[in-house]
Amino acid sequence: MKLIHIIAVLTLLTSCGQVTKKADQESAVANSTEVEQIKLNLPDTTISFMWRDLKYDSTLNDSFSSIFLNMDYINTMTSQEKAAIGYVSTFIGNECWWDGEANDDRSNLDCKIITALGLGYQCSESHLGFLRKWFSTDNEVLAELGDSNCPTTPYTATIQDTFSKIVISTKEDSISVYYEASAVNMREQESWEWSETVHFFATTDNLKLIKKDKSEVKLEKFEMTEE
Repeated sequence: MKLIHIIAVLTLLTSCGQVTKKADQESAVANSTEVEQIKLNLPDTTISFMWRDLKYDSTLNDSFSSIFLNMDYINTMTSQEKAAIGYVSTFIGNECWWDGEANDDRSNLDCKIITALGLGYQCSESHLGFLRKWFSTDNEVLAELGDSNCPTTPYTATIQDTFSKIVISTKEDSISVYYEASAVNMREQESWEWSETVHFFATTDNLKLIKKDKSEVKLEKFEMTEE
């Protein structure tokens, strides 16, 4: 009986040791994976992503303020940077116009920045699906990216907003997007402008919105004149 008892105790201790060793190994793997996901080494850079300048229209024989994009940067940007710019650009107009006639469900709105990022039409599954993937752990952003919150506003709308400039900065595991924007309400004859910096924490798999630093909104009234 004593020999059987000793064998049983040794077996139990060996089993416990194996379980503990396995748990330690799994914990080490998990910690290693976590470090691998978080550790980034984005360069310390500040890049002008979008700006405005006059563009000549030969059909109208006149020049108009138009959006210009840094295509060299777009062709080399990381997915994290694309998601940061894509998120900010989702909610402010960027020369959006219908691809042909507007669909009944407004599903064919072509926005200059969203298209240049390769995300398809504004509010499409290609567009929102990409952002939801990158912000999959940020519940507040996911709520913002709901289908009912995504604007489909062409640049001829009575009430509209648009960018004046966008600058993106990166350093290690942080990304910040600074932009200047303006808006107009033709019906109320009001215009306003503001700027904002949106800060993100980036991992190899996800982005998380950390904070937004928004300036005061400058509101002005204007009068429509007939020529």
